[in-house]
Amino acid sequence: MATRSKKNPELAAAASNIADAAQHIRRAVGKKFDQIGASASAEIGKAKKAALTKRGQAERKFDALLKSAEVRLTRATNEAKRSLHRAVREAEKKLQATKKAVESRLTELHLIGKGKPAAKKAAVKKTPATKAAVKQAPAKKAAAKKAPAKKVAVRKAAARKSAG
Repeated sequence: MATRSKKNPELAAAASNIADAAQHIRRAVGKKFDQIGASASAEIGKAKKAALTKRGQAERKFDALLKSAEVRLTRATNEAKRSLHRAVREAEKKLQATKKAVESRLTELHLIGKGKPAAKKAAVKKTPATKAAVKQAPAKKAAAKKAPAKKVAVRKAAARKSAG
């Protein structure tokens, strides 16, 4: 067996230096890991902030688009209501005018039928073709004007049901 030789002071100093260097490297690597972790955390924070910012922007854009669509829908609805009311008013005016015209025509016909003998004689003097035309024309007008009046009344009733 080999005998032990005495320790070499140079080797002991070298071993101590190597141990110090290893400890120094260990600390440096630990600091680098901490720096890398902090850097990664900062980058993740930036990315998260950017994503939240973009999300907020997207939400605001969506809200703005939704609001403008609601405004357009409200305007269109109001315009449709106004035009419907306008059409109903015009139809009612036409109905009233038609009623007045029919009533005046009926009173004229009644006056001719119940009128004075001179009026009857004047009516007799008319040619048969003109008499037939006079009798047929009011009947056609009255029949033609009563049909739209019923349609208007039906529309008006439907409008009241849908509005109420």
